[in-house]
Amino acid sequence: MARTSARRRRPDRGRLRAATRSTLRASGRLAARSTRRLGRVARQTFRASVATTDPTAPPLPARPARPRVRRRFAPGAGPGLPVLAIAGLMVAIIAMLGVERVTGISVLPDQITAGLRPPPKKFPVLPASEPVELTIRTIDLRAPVHSVGIAADGSIGVPDAGRAQEAGWYDQGPTPGQYGPAVIVGHVDTTTGPAVFHELKDLRAGDRVEVTREDGTVAVFEVNQVQRFDKSELPAGEVFGDFSRPNLRLITCGGRWVGGETGYADNVVVFASLVKTHRT
Repeated sequence: MARTSARRRRPDRGRLRAATRSTLRASGRLAARSTRRLGRVARQTFRASVATTDPTAPPLPARPARPRVRRRFAPGAGPGLPVLAIAGLMVAIIAMLGVERVTGISVLPDQITAGLRPPPKKFPVLPASEPVELTIRTIDLRAPVHSVGIAADGSIGVPDAGRAQEAGWYDQGPTPGQYGPAVIVGHVDTTTGPAVFHELKDLRAGDRVEVTREDGTVAVFEVNQVQRFDKSELPAGEVFGDFSRPNLRLITCGGRWVGGETGYADNVVVFASLVKTHRT
């Protein structure tokens, strides 16, 4: 065997430095994406449930985006426990993702890594455009959609009682077809009879939901599952935290009637994913 074939080549230091810089940049992008996602989920936890509408308290209008203001900490003030906790969580996530890449073994829960791992199959993605109509042929539903904001109690607003046959798109989140969960809410009934989402609980996995948008496109979603959650224990991360692909959440009230400010005890949530689009 020739001597040259037995010698090991010395590593190229320039390539090593370039690979190191590339890895650091990738980690930085990963941390930024994760931080934004965790921030969105955290903000949603304070207004996750959908309340039964009080006719005397209609939802508040959409709030315009406020300019960001840089705030300085007072001398001697630390970042605080929440900031340190998020920073620690980010370091742990990045480290465990590195372990996954090296070993090929998944060590992080799917709820945390939604949006970080590649999705299981291809899907379309649409630009922003507000929804105008909702169609679910399985339950013979066709209804107008208008935007709703945040209710006075901090929950997601719903259409007022006079528009109980319409659905409301939560305008602080993605539009249907964008990355993330677009949220559309509606009443289950009123004092005079069934409302727009009365049959929502009857949907099953595989059913199709079509959302017509202002730009003339129709986003077609496929139902993954239908679940019912106690309003006081609605899991914000599970419902609002999946930014791995364009999703849809249809939410209404359900369960037993308890009256008072709560109305129905539960929220019925339909989980659906975008599978195709077409033009009207």
